[in-house]
Amino acid sequence: MSKHIADSNVKPNPDNELIAIANYIAHDSVDNTLALSTARYCLMDALGCALLAMQYPECTKLLGPIVPGTQVPYGARVPGTHYVLDPIQAAFNIGTQIRWLDFNDTWLAAEWGHPSDNLGAILAVTDYESRRRIAQSKTPFTMHDVLIAMIKAYEIQGILALENSFNRIGLDHVALVKVASTAVATQLLGGSEQNIIDALSHAWIDGQSLRTYRHAPNTGSRKSWAAGDATSRAVRLAWLVLQGEAGYPSALTAKTWGFYDVTWRGHHLHLPQPFGSYVMENILFKISYPAEFHAQTAVECAIALHPQVTNRLNDIEKIVLTTQESAVRIISKTGPLHNPADRDHCLQYMVAMGLMFGDLKAEYYENEFAKDPRIDKLREKMQVHEDPQFSKDYLHPEKRSIANAIQIYFTDGTHTKKVQIDYPIGHNRRREEGTPLLLKKFENNAMTMFNKERMHALRDLFLDQNRLEKLPVNEFMDMFIKTSATAPA
Repeated sequence: MSKHIADSNVKPNPDNELIAIANYIAHDSVDNTLALSTARYCLMDALGCALLAMQYPECTKLLGPIVPGTQVPYGARVPGTHYVLDPIQAAFNIGTQIRWLDFNDTWLAAEWGHPSDNLGAILAVTDYESRRRIAQSKTPFTMHDVLIAMIKAYEIQGILALENSFNRIGLDHVALVKVASTAVATQLLGGSEQNIIDALSHAWIDGQSLRTYRHAPNTGSRKSWAAGDATSRAVRLAWLVLQGEAGYPSALTAKTWGFYDVTWRGHHLHLPQPFGSYVMENILFKISYPAEFHAQTAVECAIALHPQVTNRLNDIEKIVLTTQESAVRIISKTGPLHNPADRDHCLQYMVAMGLMFGDLKAEYYENEFAKDPRIDKLREKMQVHEDPQFSKDYLHPEKRSIANAIQIYFTDGTHTKKVQIDYPIGHNRRREEGTPLLLKKFENNAMTMFNKERMHALRDLFLDQNRLEKLPVNEFMDMFIKTSATAPA
């Protein structure tokens, strides 16, 4: 007869990883000019993406309160709408808008993701808290507070992603959005370091999203609202802890029942460097194309080849795409593509757009546009191969390249030169080249919702670091409210 040994019920100290994150949030100051300036551009870009998403009914149908017509006292605003929502639902709305078109900033490492997803929680909480504070004759948050919260959320998500591959065990990167947003939301709502530890324990205990909605044969629009869901869940967990809900100190390390044993297959997370402002300083922007980031340079290569092939599409014998291992595993896809979410995660589809039209726009993923029979004919001629050196340089800490190359062969035996691009326009190595284009991207996106006067007012604000940082959050969010007077002509 087996003898059962009772588990010890002595409360352990909090896991070191929880302490490290909470200590960074609660105590570390950020006074880095480059990080603050980059955060300003990240905020501008993310909100431009949110405004552009309002042109797509599949996005807008998910926005608003759970109960139609509901308005919340001191509620947070949602860009480009009239909605006034509680911070939990507002976080879902804002996070969904920002992520919908796969056009916001990116971080690539062993895990990847989109750190501006955390703005769902950051903007919703600081807007709500600012309005509540003003009603109590207290000082509201300023946009400086938002930029600091962004730097810290980006850092948590990005440092956790450096050497921890959630995707290889089938988990989605939005788990890191939830963790980062939980930490900053708890502090912004007035929580202590212990509150942050407790809330983080809940974030890790939650079941994490499976990646199945990002991959064949199940790719769908959930990938466009998954981050909104994660950042919203983070605000809820912060709220629960601040109502007195207890934390679980060994949420990661508890034998048999903790995250490491249940989900992480017995391994532990690696934190390869201290938290600072590294991620914000090195963030990647999607400037030119709403495309999954591993394909950005492939699209640039295709557009460079467009003049040579636009009148010879029927003469193409094969198209050789050389890429990194991550792109092969994530976005190389054959067979039918069922929806826009399927297409914007298909390397071959995105390359076909560049070759055919010399451009790639969000509307190119829509069903009506995708009916063009030439697209699938080109896709069938594509061969995708990994270049081991591309894969090594992708993970190299001093390179972080996202290389792609394309060469096209014709039926008459001729071929183009092999076009290779290692760093996309949004990479920090091309920051000087990319910043003016990032500004133009915002102007174009803002003009889909607002008239020139409102667009210019927003653009000028984002160009003035000092003025932006001093602005109360509630006044900033009011600048994005939709009114008939600010609609484009």
